[in-house]
Amino acid sequence: MEAQLQKIMKRKRRSITKKKTKKKKERNTIHRDNIFPLLLAAVTSKSDIAIPLIEKCLNDLFLNLPHLQLSPILSLLPSLLRFNCAEIACKSAEIIGAASLSSLEMNEMIAEEDETVKGLISLLTSPKREISMAACNAVLDLSTTSIGRQRLLEFAAIENILLCFLQESESPAAKVCLLTDMTLMEEDEYPILLLQCAISLINYCTIEQLQRIPTEISGNFSLLLKRLWGQAYKRRLCSSSSRSDQKNEFCISNIRTNNLVECIFRLSINGGLHQQTVDSEHVKRSIFDSGEVDIERFLLDIWETSPMLIRNPPKASLKHDGIFGPFIQYLGSKEAIPSFLTSILKHTISCPSISSDEIDISHVINEIKNHIGHPINYHQDIRVVKTRGRERELHYFQEQCNLGIDEILKCEEAFNEGYSIALRGLEFRYQSIAAIADGLASLFGQPSAGVNMYLTPANSQGLARHSDDHCVFVCQIIGVKRWKVFPRPDFQLPRLYELCDSWHDLEDKSRKSDGGECHEFLLKEDDVLYIPRGSPHEAITDVNAGFSLHLTLAVEIEPPFEWEGFMQIALYCWGDKQKDIQDISGDSVPYKLRLLSVRLLHIAIKLIGNTNPEFRKSSLVGAKLLSSDAGDRFRKNQKTTFDYLFSKIIGESKFSDAVEYLEAAVQKNEDPLEHIRWMKHLNGEEENEREKSSSSNISLADLLIQHRDIAEATFMEVKSKICSEVEFQNVERYYQVMLEKYKKVRKQYTNGMLSLHSALHNEHELTSSYNT
Repeated sequence: MEAQLQKIMKRKRRSITKKKTKKKKERNTIHRDNIFPLLLAAVTSKSDIAIPLIEKCLNDLFLNLPHLQLSPILSLLPSLLRFNCAEIACKSAEIIGAASLSSLEMNEMIAEEDETVKGLISLLTSPKREISMAACNAVLDLSTTSIGRQRLLEFAAIENILLCFLQESESPAAKVCLLTDMTLMEEDEYPILLLQCAISLINYCTIEQLQRIPTEISGNFSLLLKRLWGQAYKRRLCSSSSRSDQKNEFCISNIRTNNLVECIFRLSINGGLHQQTVDSEHVKRSIFDSGEVDIERFLLDIWETSPMLIRNPPKASLKHDGIFGPFIQYLGSKEAIPSFLTSILKHTISCPSISSDEIDISHVINEIKNHIGHPINYHQDIRVVKTRGRERELHYFQEQCNLGIDEILKCEEAFNEGYSIALRGLEFRYQSIAAIADGLASLFGQPSAGVNMYLTPANSQGLARHSDDHCVFVCQIIGVKRWKVFPRPDFQLPRLYELCDSWHDLEDKSRKSDGGECHEFLLKEDDVLYIPRGSPHEAITDVNAGFSLHLTLAVEIEPPFEWEGFMQIALYCWGDKQKDIQDISGDSVPYKLRLLSVRLLHIAIKLIGNTNPEFRKSSLVGAKLLSSDAGDRFRKNQKTTFDYLFSKIIGESKFSDAVEYLEAAVQKNEDPLEHIRWMKHLNGEEENEREKSSSSNISLADLLIQHRDIAEATFMEVKSKICSEVEFQNVERYYQVMLEKYKKVRKQYTNGMLSLHSALHNEHELTSSYNT
């Protein structure tokens, strides 16, 4: 780090010597020991006669950095920055910048001087260009360390920088003019400095600090960034291939493309958190108002049990005025269908996946910031595939890669050769689709829902027979498609992110099971087919029916929102309540045995869930789908399920089984409670708590050895208390807290990705809006 800072220092010194305004070096210099007393006397005299002496002292001070002890001079910097002389203010800012780069220690010393930092920020708005540029350079230098960035943020540097940048960009004389080669004209150096400052600080902000930036200012700045990003991406896409390494590519000046993209993402994450243009009621009507089945009957008899075809009458069309109307209009605005494919893929970027139990958007950004803004990734975002002989999937591209313009153009060729195009994550790419996914997730009380697009040519099968770990609503948009849905070979529903069976595994399990009737469906435009998770299925287009376009709405059931998760939360709810009424010492054996019993019950619930399929089913406690009488009936049904599962816990949870599981995990140095790691979100535990949990498990295992007989009695007592004292409505409150936390981070991620895609979809619109 220090070598890098000194390298920057040398470069800055060389650039300063090239300035035309720099005076010739005087032969006689002030001895370094005399600089501070002379400077102090000159500053306190407040006389115009002292100005040449101050300038002389500052010049010699600069030349003696970093060898000069700057500590005594720090107290003079605020006065020097406010001095009514442009040369002195500029030189003072230059000294601050150079000193900030000279060492980490010096950077921190300057950052700790409140008045110096505030004085530097105030100079950013100086009407004199040379002063504001010098201050901007110094801010950039100070921001090379975390303490420097932190202090700048404390004194609202971002707001001042953004205001300066927006004012500068509106000035006809200094407007940011992006040229075709992605460079800026020399007279635009100041806006670029401001842009560098803003991006650096925004990308360091906490989420709370981002929320304090005025919405109008951040919105206008984001609009300008999108304009730059849209043009940068076009250049990157056209010059890239799937093998190219784009990590070091620059957008403008020395601003990395990744940093620009991260800044747009950060500014967008909290936009529209409380807005929903397509509510759950609208989605419900679009799918279930055909009269064949109402939502209540569907949830009680069909959901996660069997497939169902819902034929929608013309008046309930999914297209045109229906929920997919805006997306269809977007496709229609392109070339003749299905030639819209190339246009869609050119305006689509990679959407990296996030951890299933992640609820902190800051962690998400740190994980994905080096991967966002890249062209779509094969396998992760898109598959180009066809199936031969029912079981053999052929991929047009043989390995994972980012698709450059050459590969994108080949996708249309592949389609004409019988390959299907499967594009994932439409909810991250189109605002209208995101709204549908949001409404669907609310309908079923889940944190999020996904939307994929499948484009299949005539007489072709895309994916081989497979099963999914999520429930699917297949919405036929264009053409027709024949589907076969087979009975689920396992009694257990698959869990999200578990490895799904291959075609051969499905065939083998089907032969060993009792089998069952294969359901065949012909989907026509506006029809919807529901396929439960775990049900094998395959689809094919007819010879003379033309191509098919369908969207799948995927309802993903994350572990906390299965019934097993709900029961784990119930156990946590009881334990949390005991903290308020605990009458025994936390260091006592009885207390530790109670804690052990609760942990053993967490394990017991998992073991019961491994054999009882009811625990794997989704809890719909958070669903927002019914009202009045129907809503009351459905809630009573959920309460009945809750009581039934508690009866199973009372009757089937065995002390010996849970102990055996705990001891085996401790012996393997594994966490026996890994399956409820997400529970930390209820009590705010950080990641390092896992280390504490590991040592705690060992100590509890030792306690078990010493007091096994008492431990079993305590286990039975705690189990009895929990089942008699836990109330459904109390658990429901904790459950809703967890649901909202999961929803928030997924909404924030979606907002960020939508913002980046909007720059690609509406580049001309953005430019027009900016110019007005």
